Amino acid sequence: MTTTEPRWLNDDEMRAWLAYRRMRLLLSAEINRDLAQDAGLSEADYDVLSNLTDGDDRRRLSELAARMQWSKSRLSHHITRMEQRGLVCREDVDGDARGSFVVLTPAGRRTIEQAAPGHVASVRRHLMDRLTPEQIRVLGEIGDVVLGPLEDRGRDHDHADDPED
Repeated sequence: MTTTEPRWLNDDEMRAWLAYRRMRLLLSAEINRDLAQDAGLSEADYDVLSNLTDGDDRRRLSELAARMQWSKSRLSHHITRMEQRGLVCREDVDGDARGSFVVLTPAGRRTIEQAAPGHVASVRRHLMDRLTPEQIRVLGEIGDVVLGPLEDRGRDHDHADDPED
């Protein structure tokens, strides 16, 4: 039996990997803290609301879960909490007893519209304004290169899932 030796990270790769992990954690924590302080929203709340404003203010629960990379169960529980706060509601899908739409309420629309400027300011303050235009361009390219295969894999995996919610 032949075993292959792992391709260990060299010093530059290890530095980049550790910096990415630390940056991701600290950046997320700062932006989430600002979002909670300024708008009373969690990152998950903001993600749901912003995904709903990306279309016609409603999405199938299963589609929203796939977009957010969440299980339908996790999203359903979170939607229940957001419904209690009046940010979203559910509507049945005609002809599909198991399906539902998640719908942005007027209060949810006002909330995301009020939260967005502060959220963008936080993203600028903690990330964008610290980078040069060239670094921003490179960061976008890195994201495209890394995300492409991951998103393709996710789509392949989605098609193997259960039928619609």
